[in-house]
Amino acid sequence: MPEQPELTIQGWGPAGPSTTAAPDDDLSSALPKVARRYLSKELGWSPRATPPVAVADISLAPSRLPEEARTRFVELLGEENVRTDRESRLRRAGGKSYLDLLRRREGNASDAPDAVVLPGTTEETAALLAACSELAVVVVPFGGGTSVVGGLAGVDPDDRPSVALDLGRMSSVQSLDIPSSMVTVGPGMRGPALEEELARDGLTFGHLPQSWEFATLGGYAATRSAGQNSTGVGRFDELVTGLTLATPSGVLELGHPPATAAGPDLLGLALGSEGTLGVITELTLRVRPKPTSCSYEGWSFRSWPAGLAALQHLARHDLLPDIVRLSDTDETRANLLMASGTGARALRGTLRTRGHGDGCLLVLGWEGLPSLVRARRKAAASLLRDGGAIRLGRRVGESWKSHRFAAPYLRDKLLDAGLLVETLETAATWSKLPTVYDAVRRALRETLTRDGRRPLIMSHVSHGYPTGASLYVTVLADRDDDLPIQQWLSAKRAATDALLGAGGTLTHHHAVGADHRPWMDREVGPLGVEVLRAVKERLDPKGICNPGVLLPE
Repeated sequence: MPEQPELTIQGWGPAGPSTTAAPDDDLSSALPKVARRYLSKELGWSPRATPPVAVADISLAPSRLPEEARTRFVELLGEENVRTDRESRLRRAGGKSYLDLLRRREGNASDAPDAVVLPGTTEETAALLAACSELAVVVVPFGGGTSVVGGLAGVDPDDRPSVALDLGRMSSVQSLDIPSSMVTVGPGMRGPALEEELARDGLTFGHLPQSWEFATLGGYAATRSAGQNSTGVGRFDELVTGLTLATPSGVLELGHPPATAAGPDLLGLALGSEGTLGVITELTLRVRPKPTSCSYEGWSFRSWPAGLAALQHLARHDLLPDIVRLSDTDETRANLLMASGTGARALRGTLRTRGHGDGCLLVLGWEGLPSLVRARRKAAASLLRDGGAIRLGRRVGESWKSHRFAAPYLRDKLLDAGLLVETLETAATWSKLPTVYDAVRRALRETLTRDGRRPLIMSHVSHGYPTGASLYVTVLADRDDDLPIQQWLSAKRAATDALLGAGGTLTHHHAVGADHRPWMDREVGPLGVEVLRAVKERLDPKGICNPGVLLPE
């Protein structure tokens, strides 16, 4: 099992700040003074110390795992792979959503499992699930713990004991088929470890979500993840050629590369199933040669509509690069202010001089063979200039690349200083995307504006398709210290209703989890929900597999 970092109740970072540090002292290490002033003015926010409770002070109820179940699990897995100690249970308590972090910061670990079990093979996993079904013990698969939509809630209507099924022992490369460009791996493997293994043979997988440092490949499959390179290399579900799914009713071997016409694709049922049908115990993935040329650069548009129109034009001519990130005016302004140094000041000056002071920043990235990268960049540049864009150069692109995994760490510091910090995402067709954008912003602004304080709502497109694009929204607001959970629940409910009403999808890559499940019937229709429920009842007749997510109550 991979080495565990220091136990913390923060988001991504290894440890929280000192509870005695002033918020300004801690923020100064992460945000320039001009950015702190901007946020204070924009939000009506006064930085204040709101540190999390100490780990030792988190309330954790005694384990409810029956002795009969523990004995059975030890027989199947061995004593060292069945754990009920405090630290093991706390490590698997919930995910990384704003609501998850709020509860843990307050000392609430009510979502912690009663035990942690660590099977090492498909056979052990299948036997464990069968035993849990027989003994009425709920099972929540646990990889990197990075769900931001309550995917690890483990909420059971019958309040049965629960175990976190940790996939850490299944975390190695099992086989590599270089001629077929496929690798077979365990679900507990993390992105950095896979890239290190593949690099020895000049290969890469190239799936890089913001959770890349911590999330597991099994988690990517269970949530239909998308990464920062997905416009070019494809979403995670497009890169899966096969998988093994252990269920309480047996084991399914799914996928027949390179292609098959043998009926409906059952592989698609497992991808995105979020642990409700069983546990993914093996994955076969499509890999590619490591790119020999990488080029990242920045562009600017005078307006958000102009930027969207240009991306639509690129998509129509099949010229979208591997990485696409178009920030709206608010996100562009905030990012430029949060950047420090003479380079950032020079860039702000350049944009003002050229009439783009309130413009929208576009980051593009191309990867592959040098000749193809050059040709694609040249063709795209011509269309971008036709759309009114100005080229800002490679320094902007390289700066984004070097900081692209930093946001979750910054979130911890902002939470400590009294801010609400959360994200939501969707996708829509090119024709509907502007309406969805306006509707979400309006809903968030109306629900989070209070007593003269207003939210900062920042949006960007991060994945492009021929038919449309994703929309990723980051929200900052002065936190309601009396009702912080209700504050975000109200905003999330309003924003979700708004984006669905405007033609957006319920989720583009964060998955359904517990947070989105009340809207699933609107997303797939009542009959669609019943089809999913029927599959679950066949594979998991006792309903022990992650019952708190995906399917509405």
